Amino acid sequence: MNIGLFTDTYFPQVSGVATSIKTLKNELERRGNKVYIFTTTDPHVEKDTYERNVFRFSSIPFISFSDRRIAFRGLFRAYEIAKELNLDIVHTQTEFSMGVIGKFVAKNLNIPCVHTYHTMYEDYLHYVANGKLLKPVHVKEATLAFCHNLSGVVAPSNRVLDTLTNYGVKSTMRIIPTGINVDKFTTKGKDDIRKKYSISHDQPLMLSLSRLSFEKNISGLIALFPSILKQLPNTVLMIVGDGPSKDDLERQVKVSNLEQNVIFTGEINNELVNSYYQAADVFASTSSSESQGLTYIEAMASGLPVVVGVTPYTNELLNRESLGATYNNNDEFISEVVNYLKHPVDRNDVNNQKVLKAKLDEISAVTFGDRIIDFYHDLQLDQELSPDYATRSNDTNE
Repeated sequence: MNIGLFTDTYFPQVSGVATSIKTLKNELERRGNKVYIFTTTDPHVEKDTYERNVFRFSSIPFISFSDRRIAFRGLFRAYEIAKELNLDIVHTQTEFSMGVIGKFVAKNLNIPCVHTYHTMYEDYLHYVANGKLLKPVHVKEATLAFCHNLSGVVAPSNRVLDTLTNYGVKSTMRIIPTGINVDKFTTKGKDDIRKKYSISHDQPLMLSLSRLSFEKNISGLIALFPSILKQLPNTVLMIVGDGPSKDDLERQVKVSNLEQNVIFTGEINNELVNSYYQAADVFASTSSSESQGLTYIEAMASGLPVVVGVTPYTNELLNRESLGATYNNNDEFISEVVNYLKHPVDRNDVNNQKVLKAKLDEISAVTFGDRIIDFYHDLQLDQELSPDYATRSNDTNE
């Protein structure tokens, strides 16, 4: 198949969505498909840079979210390119500019348009006029408008599916969690992270890895850290990543007199991320905004137990103690983290390895690719069997 992925976010931008798209592209191509990326220009990519099968459209920074881009032209150019490439399916990854362009292309080429709903926008309303302009009802209305007449929608988790169902989305929907390149995280890391940051190998190490932004609630994690230090005074909290909240978080650490126990690494090379997971004793998150949580499954694949909030998705994901635990309140969070710090998971235990292997089969990129391809085929069949498909095809060919 010839597949067009339409997205406002793509490398070199760093985000879970960009990672998901790259994983999807690799898996589709590994199966012999041709994949073309339709995305925005990026200030870190020179205008004349050649990128194989990547088409960039003029864009500007998104309001109050300047490291994300919005295309402001390219509707008909995208159609002409897609027509020349003889696309079989359009897969949009955004509800904004490139998503709208993707829908236009699919409609005019009379091919299926499938969409992945990556972001729980109700958690991000504070980025626009400090939350005073847009309300949850506006998210619902915009989502319904975009999802109207789509061939299908991919929901990365039950939480996303339930949200879209409650909004009233009528398109065919299927839960397909984004997978990861398992080999990347099971392979021993290249760097000795503890040595790099002067952390002894018997010192308890908590890890947080994400974009440093309001919705990730890293401030909540820092606020709970003193309670962990009371039980384990030698513990280090390593915060990996960068983002708009970094200065506020560093100020919070300073005011709380935690500078000796908290390390901010800044943004790291994605190729080294497994080294950070493998160096820690527990991965901890107090975020409640995740539609899926790629860092959770990356940590698990690296053999690192995960402590995150209770949701239907996380309860199913962390169904064995060696994989991690969920919590309902602050006391449970502190208790679970301390337990893993005092009693690190034995990554060489045969039973733990069996549990992890079974889980990795579920969350692998290979499984993800298989499920997406199956969904594409089902949607193509549905379109071919629709009563007016032949009529529309004849009209298009005339």
